[in-house]
Amino acid sequence: MLKRKRKLPTLNNKTAIVTGASSGIGRAIAFNLAREGAHVFLTGRDAKRLEEAARTIKREGGVACIEAFDLHESNRLQAFIATTAKETGRLDIMVNAAGVDHPGTIADSDLSEWRDMFDINVIAMLVGSQAAVRAMRETKSHGHIVTISSGAGRGEGFRVYGATKAAINLLCITLRNELEDEPIRVVNVMPGAIATNFGRNFGPEFVNGLLKSFGLPAEFKTGDVLPDSTLEALNVRATALFASPDDIARAVLYAVTQPYDVNVSEILVGPRKAFPRHV
Repeated sequence: MLKRKRKLPTLNNKTAIVTGASSGIGRAIAFNLAREGAHVFLTGRDAKRLEEAARTIKREGGVACIEAFDLHESNRLQAFIATTAKETGRLDIMVNAAGVDHPGTIADSDLSEWRDMFDINVIAMLVGSQAAVRAMRETKSHGHIVTISSGAGRGEGFRVYGATKAAINLLCITLRNELEDEPIRVVNVMPGAIATNFGRNFGPEFVNGLLKSFGLPAEFKTGDVLPDSTLEALNVRATALFASPDDIARAVLYAVTQPYDVNVSEILVGPRKAFPRHV
């Protein structure tokens, strides 16, 4: 006789925080968690896009709260997490999804760009994870701390950006070891190339050349936010080179719906073809 499969828990009445939730992977994660019943707290720099995301969640019957601030302000992130846990009485899921990439060589890059990448990709992840651990302990929550790293951090020399992601990968291992005797699991999700606005700091020659190669409008200037319609079209026309934010969100959802004695430590997910390394 076949054994009945264990029924996975739902996220009803659970509290989730997502950084970098105004667009891309973070927004997709927030949407997916909300659809499964979680009360999601979204943060990012763009208040208007956060409000749009919250309206979408509420329109679909979910519950969402937002607060816009820059993750360079570590005290704001700490307070946001502590207040969320205090208001809801729990913190079940913390997702460090914010990230930034400044392309360029070591010889020619600017110091401020290096600091920006380490501040957002590494320090904010540490600050958010530490505050989440403290909140989970305080509220006696069984929780998951999920960090969106990158396949670029797997030791293949992918610029300074890759070094920040390599640091994250090691820090996730360290935190996982520190918490192995507590009901808090640590998950590291490493995406490959994803069709988002993550490339907003790349040069227009590269971005417009890429868009043109797939027959898409190409009027990008460094720092621009590509419209959702362009990203959706890129997802449709370039699935071999780009995975979608929803692909990553589903991986996160899988990890956080496992029983707490199951340790989903690392997930590497991306498109079937590797993205060119020279970018």
